Amino acid sequence: METGLLANLAILVLAGFVGFAVISKVPNTLHTPLMSGTNAIHGIVLLGGLIVLGRLENPSVVDSILLVVAIAFGMINVIGGFLVTDRMLGMFKTRPVKKDGDA
Repeated sequence: METGLLANLAILVLAGFVGFAVISKVPNTLHTPLMSGTNAIHGIVLLGGLIVLGRLENPSVVDSILLVVAIAFGMINVIGGFLVTDRMLGMFKTRPVKKDGDA
């Protein structure tokens, strides 16, 4: 295996461990703002993927497939994140008080 590839894989694995350690220490009250920030970052990633896909001259089939898959997964992540954030924020809304005559 190439030294550069091995170093990149080691960095990827270590970044995964550090990310897990950091996220697991986040209190529950901060998950909604953290989710919103993550959605903004994934929006930037989507925009970058679309720009790269549009600017490639003579892309190979593998490049096109990888970009489309990355854009699709990013879009699923953004939509799912916004749905979860909306649901979590809905838990904090006050509900109207029912009157005695209401069903």
